[in-house]
Amino acid sequence: MKARPLTLQGAFEVIPDRHRDKRGVFLEGFRADWLRAATGHTLDVAQVNLSVSRLGAIRGLHMTKTPPGQAKYVTCMTGAIVDVLVDLRLGSPTFGQHETVRLDAAEHHSVYVPEGFAHGFCALTEDTTVAYLCSTSYAPAIEYVLNPLDPELGITWPVPHPIPSDIATEGRGLRDCLDEGLLPTYDECRTLAEPDPGRPT
Repeated sequence: MKARPLTLQGAFEVIPDRHRDKRGVFLEGFRADWLRAATGHTLDVAQVNLSVSRLGAIRGLHMTKTPPGQAKYVTCMTGAIVDVLVDLRLGSPTFGQHETVRLDAAEHHSVYVPEGFAHGFCALTEDTTVAYLCSTSYAPAIEYVLNPLDPELGITWPVPHPIPSDIATEGRGLRDCLDEGLLPTYDECRTLAEPDPGRPT
């Protein structure tokens, strides 16, 4: 496995070693010990989500109030997506900026999304299946949706007719999140991502 740091500090694209023979391909899709060693971040998986999306569907942008926050490890199982991360950490040098990564079932890459980010994606194929490993369980009282079409974010979605949910388009813009005091600080999020020295490796 290799971890390629993204422009948004603390986020990584994970590139697995693929072993091919006459039967097909084998790879390690996720290893907590390797992720911790390669990135300095700990991901204890509390919940696994799976979504199946039609071409053009947008899921997200989802965010979780920090603390506790939520880190994610995202893999496209079938089809292809453009994965989108938005840095919401106050004081971060890339605050308010976004980054996109193509994930597909051919290359089997993944994206690690740390606490303090909004996350979403757009399906590039029909019946696109995505798996998300999450560090915390779903808690509706502290979950928010950032409007993926918010012009202040400036995200260019890669399909002519994106299909977000009604909840997403009625969700908060970046300015609303600032005004409501929903955003964490850069230092809070960095502390959450640090490995616990008492946790066995």
